[in-house]
Amino acid sequence: MPVTLVLGAQWGDEGKGKIVDVLAEQSDVVARYQGGANAGHTVVVDGHEFILHLLPTGILHPKVTCVIGGGVVVDPTALLKEIDELEQGGIKVEGRLFISHLAHLIMPYHRILDRMSEEQFGEKAIGTTGRGIGPAYVDKVARIGIRIVDLLDRDSFQQKLMYNIQAKNTILENVYGAKALDTEAIIAEYQEFDRRIAPFIKDTSVFLNQAIKRGDRILLEGAQGTLLDVDFGTYPYVTSSNPSAGGALTGLGIGPKHIDKVIGVIKAYSTRVGNGPLPTELSAEMADELRKKSGEFGATTGRPRRIGWFDAVVAKYSGMINGIDGWAVTKLDVLSGMPYLNIAVAYKDSTNEMVTHFPADAALLNRCHPVYQQFDGWNEDIQKVRNWNDLPSQARNYLEFIEDTTEVPVIMVSVGPERHQMIRR
Repeated sequence: MPVTLVLGAQWGDEGKGKIVDVLAEQSDVVARYQGGANAGHTVVVDGHEFILHLLPTGILHPKVTCVIGGGVVVDPTALLKEIDELEQGGIKVEGRLFISHLAHLIMPYHRILDRMSEEQFGEKAIGTTGRGIGPAYVDKVARIGIRIVDLLDRDSFQQKLMYNIQAKNTILENVYGAKALDTEAIIAEYQEFDRRIAPFIKDTSVFLNQAIKRGDRILLEGAQGTLLDVDFGTYPYVTSSNPSAGGALTGLGIGPKHIDKVIGVIKAYSTRVGNGPLPTELSAEMADELRKKSGEFGATTGRPRRIGWFDAVVAKYSGMINGIDGWAVTKLDVLSGMPYLNIAVAYKDSTNEMVTHFPADAALLNRCHPVYQQFDGWNEDIQKVRNWNDLPSQARNYLEFIEDTTEVPVIMVSVGPERHQMIRR
């Protein structure tokens, strides 16, 4: 597995953290390519739960080197807090973590603008985490963003920051009626960040390409999911980056020819946090039952996740967009005890026309109703199962239908939160 890409194939929260954690054991490098501290990867090791927001999941393996690529937007406060917590827990970070000098910084005004924009939109809000991710990417595209490399030149940094704060203060005071920001306080805060982060900064594109030439085993870790991709997701209810496969290339600075395998992570049912379409959404009562059983609450925000049946239309679309070679199916054990299961194989629009390809228009998607294939459930506890053939026949039928419908094989099945609770195929 010289270079393997692991990404979410639904709306995020698919359990990528566990899949990356399992694969990291045989990896030399794990590299994160997009998103920010709005992502939360949860990993359970010997009963201890780790929730990582910015650091790649490979950091939990002592021999793995981790990379935060230039496509990630870095919140200094969140990053340093995460590093300190891991170091205090006995996990060595310094010397094992490299951060791209090209990564953009999340500034205090990004977080303020994010929250105020959501409040202004009210019921029509996107449902962001309020961590400043979107505004940071806006500044990046507007070519006024501040990158880690800018911290190296104090005068240049101050000039850029003062220009940004002046522009943002105009918006905060005149649009939102908020208090102006203190430029000097922000400069002091980020210079302290520069001092602490200096040992981690590296030209990570050069580092990764050299590692590829050496034949190192490299794992690329995505955040969020394909249906939250700013280009291919349920726009405008999306994140501000590209969690899909193309984002790995631009977020890390490696060529497409180097990626050997793409693994798509899919939950055995559907979930999403925030607003936007979820075609197979369950009734409140059934959703509550599954949510309590599986702990479906956002790792970053704690918000309850919306829950739906598995959507094969979405999975097939993600398989196509990303060139997925194999599925890693998570939380199959959560479905034990369900009397029946549904899989959406198509949609019908408001005119009763069949829709078999995932529609790009969120408004059209909201008018669609799923067409289901029903399956028998199983009652057995499958958390101790380690071999495919030992799964209940109903569970195998369910997974095989996903394979047939999406035309992508299931190569991994998670049957519990711990590392060892995994079926490899």
